[in-house]
Amino acid sequence: MDKIRIRGGKALHGEVEIHGAKNAALPLMAACLLTDQTLMLGNLPHLADITTLVHLLGQHGVTISMNGGAPNGGHRGRVLGLRAARITRTIAPYDIVRKMRASVLVLGPLLAREGTATVSLPGGCAIGTRPIDLHLLALERMGAKIELKGGYVHALAPKGGLEGAEIRFSSVSVGATENILMAATLAKGETVLHNAAREPEVSDLAHCLVAMGAEIEGIGSDTLRIRGRDRLHGAEYNVLPDRIEAGTYAFAAAVTGGRIELVNGRPEHLDAALEVMTQAGVTIEPTARGFMVKSNGRLRSVDVTTQPYPGFPTDLQAQFMALMAVADGASMITETIFENRFMHVPELMRMGADITVRGNTALVRGVPALHAAPVMATDLRASVSLVLAALVADGETTVNRVYHLDRGYERIEERLAALGAEIERVGDT
Repeated sequence: MDKIRIRGGKALHGEVEIHGAKNAALPLMAACLLTDQTLMLGNLPHLADITTLVHLLGQHGVTISMNGGAPNGGHRGRVLGLRAARITRTIAPYDIVRKMRASVLVLGPLLAREGTATVSLPGGCAIGTRPIDLHLLALERMGAKIELKGGYVHALAPKGGLEGAEIRFSSVSVGATENILMAATLAKGETVLHNAAREPEVSDLAHCLVAMGAEIEGIGSDTLRIRGRDRLHGAEYNVLPDRIEAGTYAFAAAVTGGRIELVNGRPEHLDAALEVMTQAGVTIEPTARGFMVKSNGRLRSVDVTTQPYPGFPTDLQAQFMALMAVADGASMITETIFENRFMHVPELMRMGADITVRGNTALVRGVPALHAAPVMATDLRASVSLVLAALVADGETTVNRVYHLDRGYERIEERLAALGAEIERVGDT
């Protein structure tokens, strides 16, 4: 199993190109199940989660082609052609779904197009249970019969297909919004989603569905109105840049006292995080290609509460904690999205961080310096927070279980090395 070794103390300088967003790419790929024509997706990141969904779509009968060009001569990055000319299987098996919760996003498209779907329950995960109750309740509102049996969701649409409905989510859920949004594009009549997630990735999916012929109003708001169509057609679409990747590299510049230009970064998707960084003493400047992050390494403590978009992202909470671990003063970090998202805390404390956790709040007292130690990643964002901490720690840190990193960060060790970090990936000996 690979590890990453990092010798801290190097300020990072240069530029880094922000890749396509994993959390946008996955639902966009699932959308190919809604049409028998080809969906061409450009600017796809090269990540383990993308590969997992490719395998799942393939067993549903999707033919997949890949090349290095880009739709309409547009963005760089991988381009994937996905064509579900005929759905050959409507079962999403446990052995694939267990690897990645986003696999449940095939439920809505399969049910809308084929009238039936059997999808493994994704179960719990390291950062929390994240049940799919909201997905299932909404599909039942659209006329589906849902049965949970043998660890699977067995869903059956009415004889005439799913029916439009008025759906009010009891809490904001990105996955449920995306699943029902896709299902509603082929439903009979009009569907209205209230309290819908507003994340840029949800809007990206909606814009792609419109390019495929869907009728959607209210994109970017918490109320989405979808008029179902008999069929959708193929399209060419580029995945938006990854705001979480951009935020992570921005924090890397901040914690090391460096200067990094985030090429293709979209600061408008990171307003809450960049505001907090500014309060912490970091300089943010727009550029012609994205935005610049500059820091002298002297950080001030700032309190943060994670919230649904446009609030501070839960996917940047662990990275922010690494910054606050070496900031002047004390910071209160409150996690309101996932119940188990402080598992990086014991590993940061192994490096000398002073953190006290009570319930969903962590009190982080900044220390003058962190120190190298062997640490273990527990999930995707926790793993990259340990990398950030190692970049500023005294000595050489070894981060174990870096397969978590490969789910969401493409070649991170090479890209950090290009910015001046002393970092390498090593295999077990």
